[in-house]
Amino acid sequence: MKDFWRAFRRNRLAVVGGVVVIVLVVLAAFAPLFSPWDPNRPDVKKILADPTRSHPLGTDQLGRDVLSRMLFGARVSLAVGFVSVGIATAIGIVLGALAGYNGGSFDAFIMRLVDLMLVFPRFFLLLAVLAFLRPSIWTIMAVIGLTGWMGVTRLVRAEFLALKEREFVVWSQAIGASGYRVVWRHILPNAMAPVLVAMTLGIPAAILTESGLSFLGLGVQPPYATWGNILNEGKDTIEIGWWLSFYPGVAILVTVLSYNLLGEGIRDALDPRLRQAAGRVATRKG
Repeated sequence: MKDFWRAFRRNRLAVVGGVVVIVLVVLAAFAPLFSPWDPNRPDVKKILADPTRSHPLGTDQLGRDVLSRMLFGARVSLAVGFVSVGIATAIGIVLGALAGYNGGSFDAFIMRLVDLMLVFPRFFLLLAVLAFLRPSIWTIMAVIGLTGWMGVTRLVRAEFLALKEREFVVWSQAIGASGYRVVWRHILPNAMAPVLVAMTLGIPAAILTESGLSFLGLGVQPPYATWGNILNEGKDTIEIGWWLSFYPGVAILVTVLSYNLLGEGIRDALDPRLRQAAGRVATRKG
């Protein structure tokens, strides 16, 4: 852990990304404290009002405060990202572990299933599924999670194929450890590094997916505010209410960029070869 944190701190962009992610999570978690107005309270006297001191990011077509809706929208967008990635990771870990450890026909079946899922473009698959379901925050979380487990499955399977031939696994099997114990107590903890990176990089992808669905009107439905449906509401008034499209777009950009920087930093810090190279560079500079 000391080597990890030392290598991670050397990557300034990753540190900046981590700080931004923490700030976003705090703002989303405590949105009612930071929100200056009720996000769903209309005010016909302030429809499409320019940004002012009382409304720092302006108001929308119903006179609702955009800053308040952005803060509460962050809660929904981040929740969708965390929960959907959690679902995808759980499915991917189970299938990848079983496929990599057992091998044979079960491994072949899981890999063909992964190939079949990857044939269909994910976004169009989401649109097809949501066409038959009632859009809601829980539906969006479940659908994104159930269509995003293939990458984690491949990662975990590859790690299991490499680790199950290692000495500590062979010794565990030789002393009579059960397959369950070997998989979940010995191999899986050593295979979690790439999974952690995949989770970090999967959250912004899920946020982008949710924003795209909400922009098309197939995501989380009003009165819940998300960055995607705020953008959707602002596209019709972009000439006179530019802030309705600008600020949610910037929020999505900053969030996705920060998570990507954080994920890249974690990946580099967990890779011993990159960590040693960074250490040699730091030593030469010193």
